[in-house]
Amino acid sequence: MIKPKDGKITLYGWVENIRNLGKLIFLNVRDIHGNYQVTLSKERNEELFGKASELKAESALCVVGEKKENQKAINGFEIIPDSIEIITVSEQPIPLNLSEKVESSLDKELDFRFLSLRKPKVAAVFRVQSTVSNAIVKFFSENGFYQMHSSKIISQATEGGANVFSVVYFDKTAYLAQSPQFYKQMMMAAGFEKVFEIGPVFRAEPHHTSRHLTEYTSVDLEMSFIDSYEEVMSVMEDLMISIHKELAEKNQRDAELFGKKIELPAKPFPRITIREAGEILKNYGKSLKEDGDIDPEGERILGEYVKEKYNHEFFFLTEFPWSIAQFYHMRKADDPGVTCRADLIFKGLEITTLAQREHRYEVLTKQLVEKGLDPEKFKFYTDFFRYGVPQHGGSGTGLERIVKQVLGLENVAEATLLPRTPDRLVP
Repeated sequence: MIKPKDGKITLYGWVENIRNLGKLIFLNVRDIHGNYQVTLSKERNEELFGKASELKAESALCVVGEKKENQKAINGFEIIPDSIEIITVSEQPIPLNLSEKVESSLDKELDFRFLSLRKPKVAAVFRVQSTVSNAIVKFFSENGFYQMHSSKIISQATEGGANVFSVVYFDKTAYLAQSPQFYKQMMMAAGFEKVFEIGPVFRAEPHHTSRHLTEYTSVDLEMSFIDSYEEVMSVMEDLMISIHKELAEKNQRDAELFGKKIELPAKPFPRITIREAGEILKNYGKSLKEDGDIDPEGERILGEYVKEKYNHEFFFLTEFPWSIAQFYHMRKADDPGVTCRADLIFKGLEITTLAQREHRYEVLTKQLVEKGLDPEKFKFYTDFFRYGVPQHGGSGTGLERIVKQVLGLENVAEATLLPRTPDRLVP
């Protein structure tokens, strides 16, 4: 942090490295915004020079001095100090190499997260994530959505499956929410028309992949009085464009650290039905899964196909089969084997699932039974639909996956401050 004061400059930060040339010492001091050169001359201030020569790497300090132009220095200026306050001394050796020239394993980076975050590229990831989060709130606020905060302790698994974390809730068993799905729809029943939420969701899935976490941040929206799920897709297009606009204005330098340039996606995003996807994949010696769904490799191939054909990094995969749908998804009236569901794919990775919901009580309860679920266990949810619910739809998007794809990271855990996986519960 830099603060101007009384014609001087005050710099708070951490000592990244020290170069002692005998009569000159160059301190490379780092803060969240970047690096700065502090230059000390033994001739100018021998006492201060001696103090600086005893500094340890990664110690926190405060430097007060004169800002002097120097084109050879970082940022085109150096700081000539009048005083140096050593706030805290760092123990040695540092357990994690903080040089960008030395790669550490992801596990070690995460074990020492408080240190890895001092690395410029790692810090850039979370500056980008902050911009994305703020852009999302700004977009929804400007477009008439109400922000909501639903409970994460629930009585019934949202998806009706087994991939939930159970918790002891006094004398009962409760679950950590897989999604705010039911409560978003409750707000539609309540007449709020457009809502959004950004919050944690939990999936007890024993996956060990570069795209899965057991806890991630979900960006959810729900909107009423829609004619089709195309309206939800349109909102998602506008949201992604808004996010990229904010990133282009605020985080272009962060993206450049990863060899990326932030560019605004064009609207409309291409649409490909799941049936069309199956035909396209055949040309690449690939097919859909036996259940009619698509696997990660299929998403990647289609991402490359869309980039080549449409010069677009986004596309919607639409019209998923009812056989793999959730019970609350609406089926197409003219083709009940197909649902009004779409996935948004960004650079070959699914980041969003969206759908129009079934809002008719009788149809919804029938679909529960079709999926082998007990309507009595979902009564608290289905009761919403007994008293007049408009047609509605919504989506859920992984915040960390957006950041991963923007920067081209290899693992979604890199875009997560404190990742939770089947093998990681600390820090």
